[in-house]
Amino acid sequence: MGGSKKTMSFLKENKFTLTIYFFLLVTASYFMLTSGKVQIHLAINKLVGNNFMDTFFFYITYLGDGLVAPFLILLILFYNLRFGVTTLLTLLLSTGLANLLKYTFYDDINRPWFVFQWICREKITYVPHVNLHLFNSFPSGHSTQAFAIFMCLSFFATKNSFKFLFLLLALLTAFSRTYLSQHWLVDISAGSIIGTGFAAAFYFFIIQKNKFQKLNRAMIKK
Repeated sequence: MGGSKKTMSFLKENKFTLTIYFFLLVTASYFMLTSGKVQIHLAINKLVGNNFMDTFFFYITYLGDGLVAPFLILLILFYNLRFGVTTLLTLLLSTGLANLLKYTFYDDINRPWFVFQWICREKITYVPHVNLHLFNSFPSGHSTQAFAIFMCLSFFATKNSFKFLFLLLALLTAFSRTYLSQHWLVDISAGSIIGTGFAAAFYFFIIQKNKFQKLNRAMIKK
């Protein structure tokens, strides 16, 4: 009974952002079920070529980079140890699963650049100075990391404005991977599911159930 109440409390607290996320996920699923990934990518690629957008997505993609993640985790740890540990566990487990899928079960999935250059030979527009990869496309590691970290922050936040901001950062980071032709829509969608799933699970079992209360403080005591 207590678990049921906590679940309802979690859903109520995060109804705003979860509703937006699931709406976008359902929308993406609709396009993936009704169109091929090449056709979807060609439609998204029509956005590429605007200097402002190219620059924006070139840089925001780094929010899902493995070099930036430790810095973000450290900032959260300084703010609150329990939140930081929760986010770190979310990041480690979600990226672990993503890498297992990427390099073991779906290691034969090629990235857009390889497909457009050597298989369907469609001409697409690329953002300058992007180091394009060829293989191990599914799922998107950047999307997984971005959703793992920013969905944790969204769940921690108490105001809807901050919840939405963190969700938006995750969404933009994930979308940047397709915008930059590093991944297909299905790759970033799968990464978002993995990251969000682990974020919700760890938040619920640690924060919602009041575990590790001794860590519920800033890293450096005043």
